[in-house]
Amino acid sequence: MTTFTTVPLFGGALTADLPRDFADVSTIRQVPDNQEVYLHTTGLTSIIFDITERVIQPNDSSDEAALRFHYTDIVTSSADETRIWADFAPAALAKMPSIPAFTLFATQHPSAAPSRSPQADFMGVLLVLVRLAAQKTDTVISINVPHVADEYAREDVDLEARKPGPLLGAAIQMRDRILETFEVKDWDLFVNEEEEA
Repeated sequence: MTTFTTVPLFGGALTADLPRDFADVSTIRQVPDNQEVYLHTTGLTSIIFDITERVIQPNDSSDEAALRFHYTDIVTSSADETRIWADFAPAALAKMPSIPAFTLFATQHPSAAPSRSPQADFMGVLLVLVRLAAQKTDTVISINVPHVADEYAREDVDLEARKPGPLLGAAIQMRDRILETFEVKDWDLFVNEEEEA
C-alpha cells in the first residue's frame, strides 16, 4: 500500500499528494525554475510538474491539440515507437472542479541503439494537462515509468489485455491521487506579462 504525503510545489504555490518514497531531485541536481521533479528513491519512476505557456495551436485551439502538443514535446526521439493507449480523456480536479484537465496514457519503445546503461524495454507515460486560461498557462504533469529488464516481470504486463502490471498500476494510483489533491494555493505564481506592463 502506497503512503502519500502533501508536497508543497514551487515554494508552496501548488500542492499535491505524492508517494512518500519519492524525493525532490533539486536536492541533488539543478532543475529548471518552471519544473518540479520527483524521483522514486529505489526505482526509476519520475513525476514532473512543468509550468508552461498556454499552448494555442495555429488552426486548432482545442484542448486536445494542446494535450497532443505537450505529449509530442515530452517524447524524446522520433525514432522511437510510440503508442497512445488512452487519448484525451477529460479529468476532474477534485479541489478545483472548474479548471479543465485532461489525461493521456502512452508507451514509448526506444529504438535499438548501443548504450552503456540498461535501456528500457518501454516507457509508460501518464500525462495530465491542467489548463489555466486566465493565467495563460498550462501545467503539465507527467509520470514516467521506465520498464527495464530485471526491474519488472514481463508476464505481468499486457496492455492489449488491459493488464498494466505493478509499476504502471502504481503510476495510475499516483495520477489519480494527484487529480484528487492538486491545488493552486498562490495564483501569483502565474505572472501575466500583460498585467506587469
